[in-house]
Amino acid sequence: MALTDDRLRSVGLRVTRPRLAILTEVAEHPHSDVESIAAGARARLGSLSTQAVYDVLHALRVAGLLRLVEPAGSPARFEIQTGDNHHHLVCRNCAAIVDVGCATGQAPCLQASDDAGYRVDEAEVTYWGLCPDCQPFTAPDTRGPAAPNPHAL
Repeated sequence: MALTDDRLRSVGLRVTRPRLAILTEVAEHPHSDVESIAAGARARLGSLSTQAVYDVLHALRVAGLLRLVEPAGSPARFEIQTGDNHHHLVCRNCAAIVDVGCATGQAPCLQASDDAGYRVDEAEVTYWGLCPDCQPFTAPDTRGPAAPNPHAL
């Protein structure tokens, strides 16, 4: 846990039990939504208000310790892998998310055809498809599920 303590201190945050529980939960379960993070943190601490969970997530994001991932049609997810400009694969059927490296070259890895004067420092790419577990339950070459996936239930 000292590594987590050090991470909090390195960005000027006090080490508190809720911060440690939430940071540890996200580290152990990347791409978790708020509800899952709250349940895991509560299991570690005994109790924690929903507002406290949101407050801690916000503080950790602002400090650069968490990254918010918001795939379309899915609840916001959090991960501790920050600053590396990686991207995500999202399953259209079960909403599983996995990390993938930068599309090409160095960060920000994608150059806008017209940056409109912006200084680009990050590119966010989401690849959509079907994970290996869902492929047998979905017709090929479709954009949505053809049959319910028992893994998603």
